Parts: sequence; C-alpha cells; structure tokens
Amino acid sequence: MSGAERPSSPRSRPAAGGGLAGLLENPVVGMAPWIIFGILSGPGRFELSVGIALAVAVALVAAGRWAHPGTSWKLLEVADLVFFTGLAIIGAVADAGTLRWLETYSGEISNLALVAIAFGSMAIGRPFTLAYAREQSDPSLWDSPQFLRANQVITGVWGLAFLVGAVLGGYGDLVLREPDNLWTGWIIPVLALVAAVRFTLWYPQTLRARARRAAGEPGPEPPGPAALLVPLAGLLVPVGIVVLIFEDVWWLGVALIVAGVLLTKSLKERA
Repeated sequence: MSGAERPSSPRSRPAAGGGLAGLLENPVVGMAPWIIFGILSGPGRFELSVGIALAVAVALVAAGRWAHPGTSWKLLEVADLVFFTGLAIIGAVADAGTLRWLETYSGEISNLALVAIAFGSMAIGRPFTLAYAREQSDPSLWDSPQFLRANQVITGVWGLAFLVGAVLGGYGDLVLREPDNLWTGWIIPVLALVAAVRFTLWYPQTLRARARRAAGEPGPEPPGPAALLVPLAGLLVPVGIVVLIFEDVWWLGVALIVAGVLLTKSLKERA
C-alpha cells in the first residue's frame, strides 16, 4: 500500500462528519483544481488557470491536514501539487511558442494526466477514490472485496469522464481548430464531469440500500437509474439556453429546453 493512501489506524482516524471535514472527504473536492483548470484553460489564460488551480490545490492540502491531523497524504493530493507546480514552473520559463502550445493543449494534457491517474490507480488495486471512501466508512469495511470493487467502479467512471474531455478537446483543437468550441470544449466535457459527480453520489447510496435490503433491515428502496439521470436531464435546459445565445441553430436550443423539461418530469415520476 502506498504512503499516499495508507489509512491511519481506526482509533486515530477522524470520524466522517459535516462541515469542512465532511466536504474534504468527497473525491469531487479533491479534483477541484483539475476541474477549475479544465474550465479556465485556453488561449491567453494559461498562467491564470495554473495559478488558480495551484492555489486551490495548496488550500485543499492545508485544509485536509487541519481537518484530519496525522492522516497520510492521498494520491490525488500529491498529484495536484506535483502537476500544477510543474506546470507553473514550465510556464514561468517557457518561451512564447511553448506558452502558446501549452495554452492550446493544456486542457488535454490535464485530462490525460487524470486518465493515467484513474486507470493507473485501478491497475495497481488502489483506486484513487479509496482514500476518500475510507474516511467516510467503518474500518471493518476497508479490506472487503465489495468495498474495493465499488471504488474501482467509481474511479473508472471518473477516468472515462476525463477521457471524454481529452478526446473532445483534441478533436476541437486538432480537427476543428477551435480551442473554445462550445460543444467540444465546454458543453460535452462539462456534462461528462457532472455525470461522474452524480454517479459518485448515487452509486454508494444504491449499494448501501441494496445491502440493507439483503440483510432484511428496514430502509428506503435502492435509488434506481432514474434518480441518477434526473440532474443530467435537468441540465439540458441551461444547455439549450446557452445554444440559443451563442449558436445560430435556434431550433436545437429550443429542442434541448423542451427535451430537458419533459425528461426531468418523466424521470422524477419514476424516481
């Protein structure tokens, strides 16, 4: 087990809770520097996006050490600091041509780095979400095959979301020659990230509810696929509004808004 993911002893491990500690136990928060960098990066914004991402990474590490004193570093924390510190140094010494290249392809670079982190951590049997899940779970569950499998699935979903961002970003940059293309640079990659966020929340709830039912304990029904898809369907409405404002195909914007409203209503009834 790597030092970045070695859990503290059950006696010393802080209990999961609300407030800052509870927030930091969510892997989505650990990926905040990468998400911020991916959203902000683009032509003319390299230094700004790297600086903000690095500042957020440092703040998260400091907050984590304060909220959970004595706990080991997480793999994602180490990756945050190493990656964005490296980019900041390269950006500071790069010539104009290298800086333009970084401004164009920095989004793909960060997404591919996250793909490598996600699938690499899965390959060695230590998915990066495992460290976060352990902070929210009883130590007796940490070494169970089900616990590891659940984190493999969640980490794999994040890896796929970042792979979508990398592929579409490359398509927008290399094929369309439009780094800020609305669909390849913003809408579809953001939807992929939102889907991963939603899955990270939905999947553990589903597994816990199924386990309670299998054990004959009272509890709510396991949330079905409709509960997973409701927020994604709802996003079609703001996407349609964005298309109406920034694209010439007004009919597509209207169709997305109508589809979002109808799908959200239908899915809510099923959920």
